[in-house]
Amino acid sequence: MNKLYKLFLCAPFLSLTVAAQNKTFTLTENIQVQPKANYQLASRFSPNKLKKMVYSTSVDPHWLKLSNRFWYTFESPKGKFWYLVDPNAKTKKLMFDNAKIAAGITLAVRDPFDAEHLPLENLKFAADEKSISFEVKSTIDEVKPDRKDKKAADSLQKKIFSFKYDLATAKLTEVPNFSKPKPKPSWGSVAPDSSAIIFSRNYNLYWMDKENYKKAVKNEEDSTIVEHQLTKDGIKFYSYGSDGDGENNVENEKNNKKRRGAYVLWSPNSRYFVLDRTDSRKVKDLWVINSVTAGRPTLETYKYQMPGEAEAPQDEILLFDFPAKSYKKLNISAFKDQSIGVWGKPSLAKDRDNEFRPSIWLGDDSRFYFSRTSRDLKRIDIGTIDIATSKVTPLIDERFNTYVEVNRPGLINNGKELIHWSERDGWAHFYLFDGNGKLKNQITKGSFHCESIVNIDEKNRILYFTANGREGKEDPYYLHLYSINFDGSNMKLLNAGNFDHAVSMNDNNSFFVDNYSRVNTAPKSTLYDKNGHKVMELEATDLSLLTAAGYKFPEPFTVKADDGVTDLYGVMYKPFDFDPNKKYPIIEYVYPGPQTEAVNKAFSKSMDRTERLAQFGYIVITVGNRGGNPSRSKWYHTYGYGNLRDYGLADKKTAIEQLASKYSYIDDTKVGITGHSGGGFMSTAAMLVYPNFFKAAVSNAGNHDNSIYNRWWSEKHHGVKEVISLKGDTSFKYSIDKNPDLAKNLKGHLLLMHGDVDNNVHPANSIRVANALMKAGKRFDFLIIPGQRHGFGDMTEYAFWKLADHFNKYLIGDFSSPEDVDLLEMDRDIEKTGK
Repeated sequence: MNKLYKLFLCAPFLSLTVAAQNKTFTLTENIQVQPKANYQLASRFSPNKLKKMVYSTSVDPHWLKLSNRFWYTFESPKGKFWYLVDPNAKTKKLMFDNAKIAAGITLAVRDPFDAEHLPLENLKFAADEKSISFEVKSTIDEVKPDRKDKKAADSLQKKIFSFKYDLATAKLTEVPNFSKPKPKPSWGSVAPDSSAIIFSRNYNLYWMDKENYKKAVKNEEDSTIVEHQLTKDGIKFYSYGSDGDGENNVENEKNNKKRRGAYVLWSPNSRYFVLDRTDSRKVKDLWVINSVTAGRPTLETYKYQMPGEAEAPQDEILLFDFPAKSYKKLNISAFKDQSIGVWGKPSLAKDRDNEFRPSIWLGDDSRFYFSRTSRDLKRIDIGTIDIATSKVTPLIDERFNTYVEVNRPGLINNGKELIHWSERDGWAHFYLFDGNGKLKNQITKGSFHCESIVNIDEKNRILYFTANGREGKEDPYYLHLYSINFDGSNMKLLNAGNFDHAVSMNDNNSFFVDNYSRVNTAPKSTLYDKNGHKVMELEATDLSLLTAAGYKFPEPFTVKADDGVTDLYGVMYKPFDFDPNKKYPIIEYVYPGPQTEAVNKAFSKSMDRTERLAQFGYIVITVGNRGGNPSRSKWYHTYGYGNLRDYGLADKKTAIEQLASKYSYIDDTKVGITGHSGGGFMSTAAMLVYPNFFKAAVSNAGNHDNSIYNRWWSEKHHGVKEVISLKGDTSFKYSIDKNPDLAKNLKGHLLLMHGDVDNNVHPANSIRVANALMKAGKRFDFLIIPGQRHGFGDMTEYAFWKLADHFNKYLIGDFSSPEDVDLLEMDRDIEKTGK
């Protein structure tokens, strides 16, 4: 019996039979099945595979110039098709017969093409809009025309064929001896009349005329190109153009002599241009090292001001008189360390396919509009600058005790009046001012948020704009299009429907395309007239392949914030093999804001962070939090002002608690949290502030120490105190709570991931958390993503699987060895079956 007793103790999970004194004893024990995460179901919805299940989800109209017509492409499992729509005639028709086009280009190119896979590129309408042209890439190799070494490995390219198609006769014609023109260089800022092109080289401004620019388009190395220097005092970090942001030190030095871009805004008559020159020489350096470049690891040095630092970049606005080849610095100073911006003129919808789209300032030939913002962002002035006298005329001032935001004003009759967006009454609304900055009237009013100006009908004095939160019984984030008279009367909803809407309106305000959906509906597209009357249905997204793969829509929900009053809106994602009788761990994907809450409102085929993650066997949710989004009241948006680390955490926690109390399938003893950037910072903070509630987290590229994140985001959303001494000197004080301060609180399982060349959120943010955790004697995981910036680039897929592994271990209990889950095979078209 002693031996038998020992056997029980040593093997409590075995089933065995023991014979003693002619009696048989059978000991049966419950064999525990190892929990398994559903890797196969998750792999079925990888980004590469989704591309083959979900095609077009919206209509993107190309409005034509000579009429109200527009064309668009739409792709589905049946292929890709090109449509021409005439709103006046209420007709929509195929632009051409795909099968006939396929046959025609097959005959000309002698490569096989079919109707469902037409690879047409660069489709454009002729100036008379009676014919179109497009290009097709062949399998024929040809030598690049500008190659000196014809035998070099990269000297070949695929031959491009060009075709013309007559819309009336349906005649297809090959363009003979076609040579595809090179794309225009990105460094050239072309004057509206095309007479001059501005660029930078070695930190200074240069210009060339039209004929020499044509040479540069053909061959930038052409030795006959004549260019002229405009400035001579430009130096690194106080340049007139690009400093080579994103280049390592070796590349930067090598590329300085090359032509670079210079962001200038031209006057409409091409005589003047303005340039925002920034002196960053005193701003302190920051560095990242790329360890996986060819040869030696490379150092990248860049300027990066952190919150509270005295060494701030200084903005200047320079006005150039191009014919005189002279310039002057404009005196716009009002605040210490102010930021200055000059607005560009909004582009026309009909110009989107133009090869040449000049950058023109907002204003006319005699003046332009600008904004200046105090460093603490509590004061913003909008004004004009007179070209002849350089006189600065402030028109509108915004003042607030938190931060102020403004948008580009809408000009009426060339600035005799203007429409201004402001949150001065606690909600974002539009206001009508005269040309001298005197308020005439508030245009929109009420407890809703106005988003942006879509179009302005000056003749009929009607504003077309988008807004959200006005329609009752809807998610207040759903965007709609409205019209309203300048005097605030006759406000109309133009695209009703309980959906999130995105619109494209033509330039004469007569028609608009409305793309709409929710997270739980397939997207649709409809054409309306300016009064909101439906003209025709355009498209409905085909999700048949997605649903055949097992996809099921997520579920929107509403909960209360931690104050028990404020409504929060979220989305719940379930496994597609969901069983209501099971218990599921819950993972919250978070982003704290304040500029967005990362909660989808419309259908999206980007599912990595939500639907795909749920397929391993989780309930995944996204939900807003007070302080998370500007699309509600100013109170809601600035709730976290002064408390940037902790402000959203209580709402994230209470949302899970409310859902768990409502739905028995949620296991609130197994709670995970994850996010990227601000979400990385928030997910770690949640683990440290509520260590008994959140059991596992994956925090990607988090700004865990906002005292070393960039000044603009941190000082704006947390606040910086402007201090003026008795002598009149101005300084700025900044203090904030940081994640490393709470390292001793960690109880659960934390994985930190960070790109080692992240020049947005520096890797030091995660390293400081790691350092504090080590000093506190805490166990955690830390993964450096080699050679990757803030978004992880081509390592995104790898990072996703590492995230999944972490949660699967600590929430599901699946400790499968790496050999059981092949990360490469998981994303192949046919998964490994073991056969």
